Amino acid sequence: MTESFMWVEKYRPVKLSDVVNQKDVIGSLKSLLKNTSEMPHLMFSGSAGVGKTTTALCIAREVLGDSWKEYTLELNASDERGINMVRERVKKFARFSGFDTRIPFKLVILDEADEMTSDAQTALRRIIEDTASHCRFIMIANNISKIIEPLQSRCAVFKFTRLTEKDIINHLEEICKKEKIKYDKEGLEALYSYSEGDMRHSINMLQATASLGIINEDHVKASAGLAKTSDVGEILKLALAGKLTEARNKMIELIKVYGMSESDFLKYLNEECYKLKTDNLSEILESIAKYDYRLVIGSNPEIQLSALLAELGKIGK
Repeated sequence: MTESFMWVEKYRPVKLSDVVNQKDVIGSLKSLLKNTSEMPHLMFSGSAGVGKTTTALCIAREVLGDSWKEYTLELNASDERGINMVRERVKKFARFSGFDTRIPFKLVILDEADEMTSDAQTALRRIIEDTASHCRFIMIANNISKIIEPLQSRCAVFKFTRLTEKDIINHLEEICKKEKIKYDKEGLEALYSYSEGDMRHSINMLQATASLGIINEDHVKASAGLAKTSDVGEILKLALAGKLTEARNKMIELIKVYGMSESDFLKYLNEECYKLKTDNLSEILESIAKYDYRLVIGSNPEIQLSALLAELGKIGK
């Protein structure tokens, strides 16, 4: 493999037994796979980066063998989440058209299924019923409550737990040894802290940090655009003091020069609030939450964050 190959793919487990932690889930799945023809439709829920998609791909390999790519359809439902995706892509793939008798069924993996529209989910329900004899579905969702009840009831549901700091650090340590990268404990802990239990994110961050040399805390912060996080507290104080132009200039510098994301800026701003001795804490937190929501629904980040700073100035008065 080339050095430029993404480590998150290079070190993705290919067998169920290699999936990090998730022992209860993997044990139950192995029992189900003892008789593959009777495997039910599956639904995996849990936070990002805990192994849901990896587990689904491991099942595809173990059940379908060398033909797994040919007889597996993997879709990210957040990219194509409407009813047309279900009718055109899923229905076309799932229909019976004569396949290798050595495989028990075709497999459809729907990642981020909780982002599918209600109409698409309803259409999918009918397809699942019509193709049950020769097709199995694995639906993956961060928030299972967004999946309609008729779909949930047709699946065996498995809930993936958040990975512990020890699990992630041990896995990162193994990668460092295989890639012959120098590291220290504080650097790996910083990767875990920044990724918030997301294995995929932590591996991507590890690869980015490796380009700077040793994996230590300073390099992790630099590669993550966090080297200037201390400035967020200063921006908060400037905004509350009514110095809007200064606060905005520093915010723009953090985001455009140092690469801090808008969501990270709000996250660190929220943390800095608790370090202040102020009677207006509840108002400040409410404002941050309001503008965080506006960013999530697609509003212009620079305009919204500037408006937030202006609102903080009013609160400071």
